[in-house]
Amino acid sequence: MTIQNKVQLITYPDSLGHNLPELHYVLRKYLKEAIGGVHILPFYPSSADRGFAPLTYDKVDPNFGTWEDIEKIGNDFDLIIDFIVNHISKQSVFFQDYIENGDDSEYADMFISLKNLSPDGEISKEDLAKVYTRKPRDPFTVIERPDGSREKIWCTFDYQQIDLNWLSSKTREIFRNFLLRLSRTNAKLIRMDAFAYTTTKIGTNCFFLEPDVWEFLEWLNGFTTAFDTEILPEVHEHYSYQLKIAEKGYWTYDFALPLLVLHTLYHHTNKRLIHWLNICPRKQVTTLDTHDGIGVVDVADLMSKEEIDRTINGLYEKGSNVKRIYSGHEYQNPDIFQVNCTYFAALECNENSYIAARTIQFFAPGIPQIYYVGLLAGENDTKLVEQTHLGRNINRHNYDLDEIDMEIQKPVVQRLLKLMKFRNTYPAFNGIFKVEDSPENRLILTWTDNQSRAKAFINLDNYNTKITYYDPEKDSDCEFIV
Repeated sequence: MTIQNKVQLITYPDSLGHNLPELHYVLRKYLKEAIGGVHILPFYPSSADRGFAPLTYDKVDPNFGTWEDIEKIGNDFDLIIDFIVNHISKQSVFFQDYIENGDDSEYADMFISLKNLSPDGEISKEDLAKVYTRKPRDPFTVIERPDGSREKIWCTFDYQQIDLNWLSSKTREIFRNFLLRLSRTNAKLIRMDAFAYTTTKIGTNCFFLEPDVWEFLEWLNGFTTAFDTEILPEVHEHYSYQLKIAEKGYWTYDFALPLLVLHTLYHHTNKRLIHWLNICPRKQVTTLDTHDGIGVVDVADLMSKEEIDRTINGLYEKGSNVKRIYSGHEYQNPDIFQVNCTYFAALECNENSYIAARTIQFFAPGIPQIYYVGLLAGENDTKLVEQTHLGRNINRHNYDLDEIDMEIQKPVVQRLLKLMKFRNTYPAFNGIFKVEDSPENRLILTWTDNQSRAKAFINLDNYNTKITYYDPEKDSDCEFIV
């Protein structure tokens, strides 16, 4: 069965409640009509990056629950899970064996040693400068073996996240088995996290190298489709990458939408957003917020540099309690790539502006995902940022059951839930999308499917939002103010 065209939730396994059973309770009690699917961020045993340094894919971290808990959630909602294809944990049995035994390890070929990338085991400053990386450090780490010998190993992200060599038959054997395990759950979609960093060649940027990435995606897809599971390649970069992925028939992400919507609402102009809505992929997952920051590089050439800078500066001015330092090197996430702020805070905690943003997202082509903090219209958790010195934690507050029961009652959340239910149940969203002609300070988005017609009117000056739709039972047009 294909994935439902309904709103999906993104959450950590311990962010809406302390574990998977509590998450399942929250989903059933509060969100049964508001969402059709749930993307549970990595729930595997992990050594770093809140799940994104997995030791294995054969287990569920017992702090969260069991495979039975995952499958029960998947019985009630479309399940989306992660497969982090760029790396494995430094603490995994595979890499620990390699540290211990070196080239004699049966897993030696799984990792990328600089000695195998260049004759002298080094990389020149010129070649190093070409490498595309999001971290303010070199993309390798130095390991020391029990005998005192040292070796440079490719490591794009955190030092706990060791890059995998996908040219190795051993890597493909082990990860094929992992992927088969995940595909045989009742997951509808598996996100291939950081897959653009799987092509490593000295003298290149080591990012999305063609045709290698297409061969790799085809290989991954071959194992999942046997179980009616689709894949979602994840790439945070120039929007042209998303267009390429869509051309190959894969699901893709709309990571350009978040900053484009901020620009639209901050500056009361529809021009840049309309251009994107007319050319963006149709088989896509839309986002305004995720567990990472608000993407910047994704909108290059969709907005001018001056527009991007103006919007980012506006975000720091408007975003409640957000400081520029939280998206800097000191807090491990440079803002040339992403800005750390909750989406509700980025819109000044203005309820009308926030509902206007979600209406744009829900009417945009694709299947919308809403991050759990955004679902509850959460504000910036600056206390957590200061405690951890990790900028992205500003948007990673964990809610216990009592907090959720209180937050869900907020008027802005109730308005959002009403909008989500409409998006899930009105049949026009399975039809044809169109952007209507309008003045620059207005936005009119329509969906039509046979007799079903839904139209969103958004005033970009005061953020008032109205939806009209045809009710066949009454044989008349109806409307509601969102």
